Amino acid sequence: MTELTKNQWDDFLSQHPNVHILQTSAWGDLKSAFGWDAARLVVDNVGAQILFRRLPMGFTLAYIPKGPVGNNWGDFWPEVDKLCRQRKTVFLKVEPDMWQGETDSLGAGSPPPGFRLSSHEIQPPRTLVVNLQPEADEILARMKSKTRYNIRLAGRKDIIVQPTDAVETFHSLIAVTAKRAEFGVHSLAYYRRAYETFHPRGECQLLCAEYQGEPLAAIMVFATGTRAWYFYGASSNKERNRMPTYPLQWEAMRWARAKGCTQYDLWGVPDADRDTLEDQFLERHDGLWGVYRFKRGFGGELYRCAGPWDRVYNPALYTLYRWWVNRH
Repeated sequence: MTELTKNQWDDFLSQHPNVHILQTSAWGDLKSAFGWDAARLVVDNVGAQILFRRLPMGFTLAYIPKGPVGNNWGDFWPEVDKLCRQRKTVFLKVEPDMWQGETDSLGAGSPPPGFRLSSHEIQPPRTLVVNLQPEADEILARMKSKTRYNIRLAGRKDIIVQPTDAVETFHSLIAVTAKRAEFGVHSLAYYRRAYETFHPRGECQLLCAEYQGEPLAAIMVFATGTRAWYFYGASSNKERNRMPTYPLQWEAMRWARAKGCTQYDLWGVPDADRDTLEDQFLERHDGLWGVYRFKRGFGGELYRCAGPWDRVYNPALYTLYRWWVNRH
């Protein structure tokens, strides 16, 4: 078993141009700067970037986000097991890059042999994906009428959306959003590192919506291959009647389309079926319910990811982990 260098991993990914951004070496570099260690393995035509997190007493936990890359994973897992055992891994969590019910070599996204379906995900399991293949007018026509209205209203109310490199401004806005919506955010250093890692590669754009020179909202979006993702968004408590967040999303979609992307992933809605979402979104505001009402207006299709799957190496410590997760 030989771990790949960053350049070797990039060479492997060149054969898979539509890989998820969380499997790129750049993402591994980002996570390595904030407490993770990225290892890359390839067996035949299957590979994965595995993130390891150090635990007390020399133990680790391992995580494969949106991988493995490639098909026919059977011969790949024994090599992963070797690496995990070398690193005293308690368990490996895999969140594959496939939708629930999607047919694959395993059969409809079922856990591989030796894995168990987990109730604890790291990435949001359900999302809305906007089809960017039609012409711009058709994409707008597929949106809810109120969303189209708000996109145009923002323009009439003198909202200007433009690219920026002011990560500090973005972080100050997201701090306000986090306090208002009660969710956790990354540090300024993390957002700065993400922007400085991906923007020079043409894989990240930071957009800001301003009114009379004052930043009101901003989003950081990412893209590789034919897919784009809305990972981070922020807005102030001022001038919210000017609807600055709506044209931000539209400009992000236009940026993604210009890069050749055919999908725009709004990245995270409540984990419920469409009927439940539509029945409850007006009443509920906890968790991701607060953003579903906003995201649903952009005309995306609802998907749920396959997994997550856990591969347990230390049952006693894994039981302790599950107890901890259930209490938080």
